[in-house]
Amino acid sequence: MKKKLLWMLSLFGLLSAPMATRADEGMWLPLFLETYNMERMRELGLKLTAEEIYSVNHHSLKDAVMIFGGGCTGELISDQGLLITNHHCGFGEIQAHSTLQHDYLTDGFWAMSKAEELPNPGLSVQFLIRMEDVTQKVLEGIDLETPESQREALIEQRTAQLARQATEGTHYEAYVVPFFGGNEFYLFVEEVFRDVRLVGAPPSAIGKFGGDTDNWMWPRHTGDFSLFRIYAGPDNLPADYSPNNQPYQPRKHFPISLTGGQPGDFTMVFGYPGSTRQYLSSYAVQSIIGTQNPNRIAIRDAKLQIIGQAMESDPGVRIQYAAKQAGVANAWKKWIGESRGLERLDAVAKKQQLEASFLEWAKADPNRQALYGNLLRQYRDAYEQWTPLELAANYFIECGWQLEPLQAAHRFGEFGRISEEEQLEKIEALANYPADHFKNIHLPTDQRITRAMLQLYFQNQTGAWRPAILEQLIQTEFKGELDKFVDEIYRKSIFTDPARLAAFIQNYEPSKSLKVLQKDLVFRLYEGLINHYRQIDAQIAPIEADIARLDRYYIRGLREMFPDKNFYPDANFTLRVAYGQVATYEPADGVVYQTYTTLDGIMAKDNPEIYDYRVPQRLKELHQSKDFGRYAMDGEMRVCFIASNHTTGGNSGSPVIDGNGNLIGVNFDRCWEGTMSDIMYDPEQCRNITLDIRYALFIIDKFAGAGHLVQEMSIVQ
Repeated sequence: MKKKLLWMLSLFGLLSAPMATRADEGMWLPLFLETYNMERMRELGLKLTAEEIYSVNHHSLKDAVMIFGGGCTGELISDQGLLITNHHCGFGEIQAHSTLQHDYLTDGFWAMSKAEELPNPGLSVQFLIRMEDVTQKVLEGIDLETPESQREALIEQRTAQLARQATEGTHYEAYVVPFFGGNEFYLFVEEVFRDVRLVGAPPSAIGKFGGDTDNWMWPRHTGDFSLFRIYAGPDNLPADYSPNNQPYQPRKHFPISLTGGQPGDFTMVFGYPGSTRQYLSSYAVQSIIGTQNPNRIAIRDAKLQIIGQAMESDPGVRIQYAAKQAGVANAWKKWIGESRGLERLDAVAKKQQLEASFLEWAKADPNRQALYGNLLRQYRDAYEQWTPLELAANYFIECGWQLEPLQAAHRFGEFGRISEEEQLEKIEALANYPADHFKNIHLPTDQRITRAMLQLYFQNQTGAWRPAILEQLIQTEFKGELDKFVDEIYRKSIFTDPARLAAFIQNYEPSKSLKVLQKDLVFRLYEGLINHYRQIDAQIAPIEADIARLDRYYIRGLREMFPDKNFYPDANFTLRVAYGQVATYEPADGVVYQTYTTLDGIMAKDNPEIYDYRVPQRLKELHQSKDFGRYAMDGEMRVCFIASNHTTGGNSGSPVIDGNGNLIGVNFDRCWEGTMSDIMYDPEQCRNITLDIRYALFIIDKFAGAGHLVQEMSIVQ
């Protein structure tokens, strides 16, 4: 029986792989590399010690890796605070600086001196100072008999206290994060820098080459990078933006290799993966495949069609909606690939087989039976209740909450519950809001999106799941004529016109204006949908709490089942190491993908009629003359490569490192056939897509003429 279960856990991706012939899954805590991973990493070609990767007492690679902007990873590539991350990670900042007169999205941006670097209010980066296992401190005195409410209160109190103690008398920030479903806890102490300036970005025809068509796909030819610089105060410590700040002098930065990676070479991704769910039950996976993903995909299909048509017809709209389209499309395409991958792997059946073996193991011992014997039945009951509620929540978010008029109305959501004095204070703070809010809104496009989303909401959420406010406004007041309702919104509401909203704010009188607000159709829709969602949330919250408890027990049980095996914790946007090799894969019968792409492939895709495939003339000239400088290999200008590192969202911008600790690329995507790796890892199909650092250097130096930036870097031949 033990051999059978070992085989099953290996098959389902729950255990680390011991064989050199397969990819190594997992996102591992650098704190425990020596204990769990170094032997295998050395077999694959790592030359570094665990201390050189992560150390509290000495400078190490961790000191060159950062959280960039709260959702990506970045890494330092010079001793003057220069960092590289993905183009799509810096996209919001690039867009914010773009106008029709200075269209940095289309033309790119390159600061030819530090004086030309552009500040970005609100952008920050975070470096890890140290991590610590605080499980015993958090869970002391808490056992299986402790009531859940008491357990949560004690954990909240203790984690807050540990964070305070860790930062007392310092400028650091700290937080405690649960792992393995709340069976373990770790403290993270970080240093946050708040003056981060845009240094360089290629035009979107390079940095976003292929657009949404190529997103998640291999072969790939995207130069997905941007450059920023961290600035610090005169003491080299974090400081708010000031023209007097100086470039940050880091503890460590990555040397850059011009050798690249060959098939079979060791690679390591060191970054901040956002979220994985490797230990989901079969009931959860069935809900994702059968209900959640199909509905979310259909909703975003409709939205993307409208945005895409508008962007094609107007360059100004293209700038306004570039970041929005990328955000909508990214998850949409990922959900499609994820569902296909899970179905191909027969994930639900595999999970069910594992659960059957788990139940068999539990029944073999009275104590285990008491703890785990009813767990699967409880999972089933919980997900039967959760699935329709989660679908209702998805419709609220996708078809209601994300509508631009409702986002504007939300700014006034509490006005009916606060004093007149507080209303006036908040109105004063909203003086610039209309200009900021409508900057990236094209009203005809926005009206089409609103109509389509409300139509889907009204049609697909029926009976008790349909918000009462939709029934009231559309069915009763507008006699079922949705088009008239939407036309009226955009003709009269203060939330669909910048001039009306600005006048409302400028002339606000608490008692009089509050009545105007409460009669506004958009505000009525907003309040009705919010109330509907609150009812959903009130029902779903205790179910999700129960599922979290079941997850904690299930993961605990799996680890008891195999005490000698190394389980890796799900990603939760904390610093992790993933390792593997440069490797091919076979996406379909008779198809084998090689490990890299070249500039030749970009030229083959050139299409002036399609925005995402318009190759810049300068790049064509460099290709024609073969003017690749020292960045070519065997006469080819390589662009991207793939490897078997286990990555996910949040790893965007992560350094991809060779066996000597040199930077050879910047991670930016996964192959579409492997997007189910957040839930179930497939060593045959899961590949991370990396920008070859030599292509980034070529673009900086030869294309942009910004060789002064390359001179800052430590180049290894």
